[in-house]
Amino acid sequence: MTTNTKPIGVAYEDQNIIGPDFILSDSQLGYTATAQGTVTQLTDKSTAVTLNKSAGRITTANVALAGSTNVSFTLNNSLISANDVLIVTLSGGIATAGTYNCWVNSLSAGSASITLRNITTSTSLTEAVIINFALIHCV
Repeated sequence: MTTNTKPIGVAYEDQNIIGPDFILSDSQLGYTATAQGTVTQLTDKSTAVTLNKSAGRITTANVALAGSTNVSFTLNNSLISANDVLIVTLSGGIATAGTYNCWVNSLSAGSASITLRNITTSTSLTEAVIINFALIHCV
């Protein structure tokens, strides 16, 4: 791994920056550890969370979510602008693969609404699901 020689605010392995319009990488593109954080819901799966980081992990409350049911919660984040893209993915806390989906259903300056769905037909699940997120800043 080569050292980063261009201070650009995100971590790269062997980065190659061409002019002001492109960031290219042959290997990794991502955020430094300082740009990441974690937060846990306190009450239930609809409880809002606040994490003012560009990337992180949200651990949902360990409460029941009925089968074929959606629940949405707000991610408050002062780094989010109305032009940004928020990527979410399930990353842990799930006993059986293929039992949940998650997505961003709206985004505005300072917050986003994230939906978690129990996709089983009728099985209520009680798990502290972990959702990873990364913010692509669009200035």
